[in-house]
Amino acid sequence: MDIVSSSETFSEHLSAERRLSPQTVRAYSSDLRQLAAFAEGRDVDDVAGVSLELLRDWLWAASEAGTSKATLARRTATAKAWTAWLVRTDRVAIDVAARLRSPKTGRTLPRVVGRGPFDELLAGLEDRASSGEPNAMRDLAVVELLYASALRVSELCGLDRDDLDLDRLTVRVTGKGDKERVVPFGVPAQSAIVDYLTSARPVLFARGVASEQRPAPGAALFIGTRGGRLGPRSVYTLVARLLDAVPGGGPAGPHALRHTAATHLLDGGADLRAVQELLGHASLATTQIYTHVSVERIKESYRNAHPRA
Repeated sequence: MDIVSSSETFSEHLSAERRLSPQTVRAYSSDLRQLAAFAEGRDVDDVAGVSLELLRDWLWAASEAGTSKATLARRTATAKAWTAWLVRTDRVAIDVAARLRSPKTGRTLPRVVGRGPFDELLAGLEDRASSGEPNAMRDLAVVELLYASALRVSELCGLDRDDLDLDRLTVRVTGKGDKERVVPFGVPAQSAIVDYLTSARPVLFARGVASEQRPAPGAALFIGTRGGRLGPRSVYTLVARLLDAVPGGGPAGPHALRHTAATHLLDGGADLRAVQELLGHASLATTQIYTHVSVERIKESYRNAHPRA
């Protein structure tokens, strides 16, 4: 079986059987396309010709090209998952990637926006939304809910109106692996969402009708400029623009708001297990990164404020 065909079948397996997120499936598929192109350059186009040496050469070439350790680690995981699947489905006899070692990525702390700068960011959004412009009102509701419930961008964009319980201040979220959880949000988010649903969403919906891009009636909570369901790319653009004006380095996407919410909760005394449930983490170890963030913030404050630091 050729490498390209097997990788396409493998991607279908990841989506239909393992129920991985579309983003994860796209990443694995991209890795395998690059592997197929590299193998073709070595005159290998069949899965039977893939060897441990070929995989090591592929990763080494990527490393020499400046690929980050995190990406190399993901590509290693992709190769190992793919070759293990090839063995399980009797496409090859030997798992050639079983001894493939993943590079250590090291620990990097996520970007967190301080309380003061984040309050200023929200104040700017509130000022824009007060004009009644539909997109501005939606943007405020989006950022408030992202921060209030520490949502992933895919979770936010997948929300339907029926997922909201405005009386109980909760939202039903479908996370990784199609796992559902119910998470709370606060009064500021509730106020922004009510204003959006009352005044902005009907206008955006009407634009979709006029442009024949109408979403399913009563379905999508957040609607884009042209009337369809708001997509992750639009949210990335919105948050990146907002964070560009905020001091600090690091990634400027919606995940920074999730990091910020989790860290602010722990700074405020929230229990680590409760934060784990809120974030939808399967492992507590994943959530513990935010305790490191809190410690680093304490150290930074100490260094800046203590005369003997």
